[in-house]
Amino acid sequence: MQIPQLMSEQYQQAKKIIESSEDIKVYSHIDCDGICSGAILSTILDRQNKDHEIEFVNLDVLDNIELDHELTIFSDLGSGQLIDTKAKKGQKIIILDHHPPLRDLDYKNDKEYTYLEINPIHHGIDGSYYVCGGGLCYFLSKEFGYNDLSWIGLLSAIGDMQNTRSGHFEGLNEIIQQDAIDGGYLKVIKNDINIYGRNTRPLFVALSYFSDVKLPITNNTNETMALLEDLGIDRKHHRKTLNELTMDEKSKLYQSLSGMISKVVPGKYVQYIPQLIIGDSYTFIKEDKDSFLRDASEFSTAMNACGRNHEEKIAMEVLKGDRLLELDNLETVSRDHRRNLAQSIEKVTSDEYSNIIELENLQYFDGTGIKPEIVGTITGMILGYCNWKKPIIGFTQTDDKGLKISLRCSRLLSYDGIHFGNIIRKISSSVGGTGGGHSMACGAYIPIDKKEEFIERFNNELQGKLTN
Repeated sequence: MQIPQLMSEQYQQAKKIIESSEDIKVYSHIDCDGICSGAILSTILDRQNKDHEIEFVNLDVLDNIELDHELTIFSDLGSGQLIDTKAKKGQKIIILDHHPPLRDLDYKNDKEYTYLEINPIHHGIDGSYYVCGGGLCYFLSKEFGYNDLSWIGLLSAIGDMQNTRSGHFEGLNEIIQQDAIDGGYLKVIKNDINIYGRNTRPLFVALSYFSDVKLPITNNTNETMALLEDLGIDRKHHRKTLNELTMDEKSKLYQSLSGMISKVVPGKYVQYIPQLIIGDSYTFIKEDKDSFLRDASEFSTAMNACGRNHEEKIAMEVLKGDRLLELDNLETVSRDHRRNLAQSIEKVTSDEYSNIIELENLQYFDGTGIKPEIVGTITGMILGYCNWKKPIIGFTQTDDKGLKISLRCSRLLSYDGIHFGNIIRKISSSVGGTGGGHSMACGAYIPIDKKEEFIERFNNELQGKLTN
């Protein structure tokens, strides 16, 4: 896949707009993709000697936002929000977003202000798997000749889970990946065992987090230790990481996991089992060999930890090159984040009768007290404690009037062609809220008194769509 001609022309226009602007504000999302997007844009502006402000925000603050700058750039958000209702004559707006857009390509016509929206969906390109916000920002950096930012574009795609459908990158992401390889930033191992924590977690721990399908080893380190010992690839007094396994040992592990999964999934999903276990692995070869930043998945988790704890600037400065002060701060944030996640998961799952409520077509939990910024992460991790055949929704309060909603599901459900991001947008809108996202991971904000109505409508909307 190549960048379509019209999209290429949009990037040329974006470059000219930036070059002609002096008063610049950037808004970006708080997740890994948004932080990477912001870091790329900030680096571009730094190198162009453009003073600028950057702010990382949740989506709910963007509708009818005040625009107080000559140029406002929105990255990894903006397409699904009413960001220009207060735009003034002569102002300039650039959107670099991959989420479903509210406006079409002709929206820019007959405006008293400059409006440029670069969204792959306008060009027939899937924004869930072919390019994300950071990738779009990287292609802008290429327009300026800054190909050395390719690794950040690749990291954003990892954080956005753009490789989860097939286990490798597709579409425009392939261009970014190749640029990072050619630049000497990235090593890719094709068709590796795809388990998180290949560098830093003992394999018996990493395996226990397998949650796309609930297995005997899920959340059970005793079972994972026994499995690895039975396979002869791990010993009681010499616990290995995934990176230490030989190809023969990885083959044994694959065969064991594949057999285990095939026993618990319906026959129609058997063809997808390899994609749950196998995928490309990504190593940033310029990072220290002992650093958690060397593995792209672990790096992306650290970025998300900063976003979930209002420390996006720390993450951005690490991305821009600070490996001294801010790297220490990043490690502290990551450690505190892991502790908060563990405490929150314990709160939801430890009850004797469980706080997870299962309906006909979905399951949900009340996450009151869980920070809105981490409820999505918690929801994803709780997949391993519940029925993988249904999506799970987590709720938590944002204030006295609002709820934050996050939905996650097994990758197997996405192979059924269900796009939960589109569904959550529809249902949240019908109850006076806003929402959207990807097929497997999405979210919404709704009025607090609409919770029961939202659940009922969502459950009804899924009637007949789940075929398990």
